[in-house]
Amino acid sequence: MNNTKDYLGKIVTVKMDRPMGSIHPKHGFVYPVNYGYVPNTVSGDGEELDAYVLGVFKPLETFEGKVIAIIHRTNDNDDKLVVVPEGKNYNNDEIRALTEFQEQWFKSDIWR
Repeated sequence: MNNTKDYLGKIVTVKMDRPMGSIHPKHGFVYPVNYGYVPNTVSGDGEELDAYVLGVFKPLETFEGKVIAIIHRTNDNDDKLVVVPEGKNYNNDEIRALTEFQEQWFKSDIWR
């Protein structure tokens, strides 16, 4: 398993499996942001490391950007990277608001 904190400040490529506007297959909610994973990584849940892409306002297939934060779920073993375009930034309150559609069901800390 990768140490998620090692990704802070790094440039990563995210492959979208849930582009902005897509619908969650089990829960039916719409993704208001692009959501995907970093290929060839392993998260705490045994799957690839997930990532929210913020600051891009159209559906994407892939995206290369900077990891500005990690949403560390304290009641689930599945950290999420927060990835943005170079030069963009969001504070913790903005990150929480933009990811609430999915993170509202989990307790978490935001690591910087």
